[in-house]
Amino acid sequence: MSIAVFGINHRSAPLGVIERVALNDERLVKALDGLTSRDTVRESVILSTCNRTEVYVVAEKFHGAFADVREMLQEVSGLTADELTPHLFSQHDDHAVSHLFDVVSGLDSAVLGEAEIVGQVKTAWDTARRVEAARTTLNLLFRHALEVGKRARTETAISRGTASVSHAAVEMATDLLGTLAGKNVVVIGAGEMGTGIARALSADAAASVVVLNRSKERATELADSVGATVRDFTELNDALSNADVLLTSTGSGEVVVTAEALSSARGSAGDRPLLVVDIAVPRDVEHAAGDLPGVTLRDLHDLRDWAQQGVDARAQETNEVRSIIVQEVARFGEVMVERQAAPLIAELHERAEQIRQAEVERYVAQLGGLTKQDREAVESLTKSIVAKLLHSPSMQLKKSAGTPQGERISAALRDLFDIE
Repeated sequence: MSIAVFGINHRSAPLGVIERVALNDERLVKALDGLTSRDTVRESVILSTCNRTEVYVVAEKFHGAFADVREMLQEVSGLTADELTPHLFSQHDDHAVSHLFDVVSGLDSAVLGEAEIVGQVKTAWDTARRVEAARTTLNLLFRHALEVGKRARTETAISRGTASVSHAAVEMATDLLGTLAGKNVVVIGAGEMGTGIARALSADAAASVVVLNRSKERATELADSVGATVRDFTELNDALSNADVLLTSTGSGEVVVTAEALSSARGSAGDRPLLVVDIAVPRDVEHAAGDLPGVTLRDLHDLRDWAQQGVDARAQETNEVRSIIVQEVARFGEVMVERQAAPLIAELHERAEQIRQAEVERYVAQLGGLTKQDREAVESLTKSIVAKLLHSPSMQLKKSAGTPQGERISAALRDLFDIE
């Protein structure tokens, strides 16, 4: 049994594949239930964000778990094994632990050090716990991972400057246009990413910021908090007709702005410049919209390339975070080793206690006439003898846990004390 991670992320696959395997809340819960019902998977947490869909498992059989996860992703994406497999990556044991710590620390993000990933990891873990897909081992791992993410950001400057995908989207738009001053900006989406975009925009001197969302109540709440205006989603075309910049990130899972609709909305604008930054996964804006006169379309792939420029500037912070991760992987390994020994030690003591109690009852019945004080003395004496006899093997088991010698000691103790 081992901890493993299987999945697809922005380093292993193009955006077109990532958006095919993205899981909304309903599909994610269904996938968790399906995986943990398999014989190969004991526990599971699925992290599905704009940059990754990664499945963390406690695997009974590594290769069997890989096959089951791949089958699940094929069902979700509609991709064949030949189309999906080249983009799948896998890690196990310490490498899987290290990967999760990289992710939660922001080292594996498109935007180095981004803080949004911490909340996304916690949400993924909370969901898995709610449906009882994450239990003892993954609960321990993800609790430790969140501690690592906090330590990385408090002890280093990894999150200095741009620290979220949504803020990076606004910064890239500003960089491409030179300034957002005097621009009419439309924001589609009032979820986590849309909120981040709107809040980043509130610091700029845009002429106007309009927020649209399928739930107008959420759009109104967001717009009020950042001093923007809100439009009903049915007024999208009208809002786009006067836009200089469109920033979009919904969780709709389908195209929100088609090339035809955008062309119609722009009407007589001709080749008037419009910058579209689409950071949704799956994408909100039809790819063909980028071919319209005057329209510049950028997506997460472009954002990753743009964000890479800031990586070298924070190389020192990256090295410091990696040092923290090395320490924490080792510490987690020590905790896991101790936990491996603990159940057998508990079973050993339980088995010995059963034998002790049975023997005490047998001889007390023969002796007869024992006072309460005599009985307590017998109990104390026999418990002390058992504890002393088990002390040395228990210590040896703890000391050698996780090693070949520890496995031999464990096997011998199970045989000697008839522990399954």
